[in-house]
Amino acid sequence: MHTEQLRIQTGSREQVHDITQGCRAFLDRVKAGDGLLHVWVPHATAGLAVIETGSGSDTDLLAALRELLPADDRWRHRHGSPGHGRDHLLPALLPPHASIPVLGGRLTLGTWQSICLVDTNVDNPVRTVRLSLING
Repeated sequence: MHTEQLRIQTGSREQVHDITQGCRAFLDRVKAGDGLLHVWVPHATAGLAVIETGSGSDTDLLAALRELLPADDRWRHRHGSPGHGRDHLLPALLPPHASIPVLGGRLTLGTWQSICLVDTNVDNPVRTVRLSLING
C-alpha cells in the first residue's frame, strides 16, 4: 500500500476545497495501476464530499450545512468560536472518508465529480488529508 498526506490551508472561513488534483498527482507519483484510492480526513470537524464544483454546488453545500447546522449557541459542545459545536456534527453528515476506484492509474470519477474537503471549522486553518492506494 502506498500512502501520503496532503496539507490543506483552509483559512479562517468555511470552505469546500477541491483536492482532486492532489489525488491525481499522488496516483502519478506512486505509478498507480488498478486499485482503490482511500481518502481519509483525521479531524473531528471536517468531512469529504464527491460533488460537482464551480457551478455553485460547493456554495449551495455550505448554505445547506448552515441551514442544517446553524452556528449558534444551541450546541452542548461549546469550546472555540460561537456555534463550534455544529462543526463536530459535520462528519456525521459528510463522512471523513471516501474510496474511489482507480483503473489504469486514473480515478474513475464521473465527468463532473470532484473530491472535496469540506471544512466549516474556522478555528482550524490547516487540515491533513491522508491518501492511500490499495493496489488491485
